[in-house]
Amino acid sequence: MTTSPTRVLVPRVVALVPAAGQGVRLAAGMPKAFVSLRGRPLIWHCVQGLVASGCVEVVVVAVDEHHHDHARAALAEAGCRVRIVTGGAHRAASVRAALCAVPDAEVVLVHDAARCLTPVSVIQAVAQAVLAGQRAVVPVLPVADTIKQVDSDGRVLGTVDRAALRVVQTPQGFAGDLLRRAHQAPCAPVTDDAGLVEALGVTVATLPGHPHAFKITTPFDLAVAEVVAGGRVAGQA
Repeated sequence: MTTSPTRVLVPRVVALVPAAGQGVRLAAGMPKAFVSLRGRPLIWHCVQGLVASGCVEVVVVAVDEHHHDHARAALAEAGCRVRIVTGGAHRAASVRAALCAVPDAEVVLVHDAARCLTPVSVIQAVAQAVLAGQRAVVPVLPVADTIKQVDSDGRVLGTVDRAALRVVQTPQGFAGDLLRRAHQAPCAPVTDDAGLVEALGVTVATLPGHPHAFKITTPFDLAVAEVVAGGRVAGQA
């Protein structure tokens, strides 16, 4: 009797979490992704949000080669939906390493572990926008502060019109083929994946972000995150 070949199911929506950075500015003595927030590492909160969105089928987490066991232990509850890979010396290298683990994904979300309190609604909105036809989309917030342009000595050159400025958050969502092409193209250093896509001449769409999607970078940010996360727990009680 002949047996049919096993069909390999390709995940439609995946999330990549570059988490190999050391988080020097947080000064916690460990990689930032493993710093505790209300008794759980930041990476746990990040992955829990992605899984809870209901639209992410696989999460690929890129960590330093010496922290695979730590990551597996922290994320054991997510089971087979999480894959651990070795990240690189910088963010782009970690994203590329994670991309290699899901080479056929139709929609790819790239999410900062340090934005671990991003509401599920934002994750869902980004994924749905790409599924609906947007090639690249990022969540943003208006800039509230006055912005000054200064020279190398700190002297003010002028005041920037903030009306057209936005603070960019994650997850950033992309058509899988576009993100793969962006990471293969030569480009000057950028601070996010949308910058790589912009360098290809592709338009990046925006949608509303959320204040809770702030990036935990300093001890002050972590203190704020403790308060925000505590409010969520109290609200669920």
